[in-house]
Amino acid sequence: MTTVLTKMVARLLLLPSFMIALAMLMHGYVNVGDGFSAGVVASSGVALQYIVFGWRESEARVPAWRFAPLLAFSGLVLVLLVVFVPVALGEPLLTHYPRAGIHVVHFGSIELLTAVLFDVGVFLLVFGFIVTTISMFARAAERSHS
Repeated sequence: MTTVLTKMVARLLLLPSFMIALAMLMHGYVNVGDGFSAGVVASSGVALQYIVFGWRESEARVPAWRFAPLLAFSGLVLVLLVVFVPVALGEPLLTHYPRAGIHVVHFGSIELLTAVLFDVGVFLLVFGFIVTTISMFARAAERSHS
């Protein structure tokens, strides 16, 4: 049973969970933080929505969550590309570009390196997998109660 207060808190915590996840993802290049942790934090906000509202209302409120399997697949492809493209170029696995001494393109304060792509891929993979798993469990739980 959910109350009005529970629903209000769940609504209020969704956006901050995504903002904290983005900060964790970007903070990882300076200090502690990475794509995995960011994916877990963002998906915990989604999990709260599924717990409080149920899967039907959650997916009705944010239809984009239906594409979580596609996000996971996209993240996996991105990670595999970052890992294996250097092999196709005759370099060792996980060789990062641009190399040391070469000018790095910046997007604000973020250096655009292949390490950034790798962490974004990990974030997409973790977030997509956890949201897909939560959705599957929520649907199965509803079917078993019907």
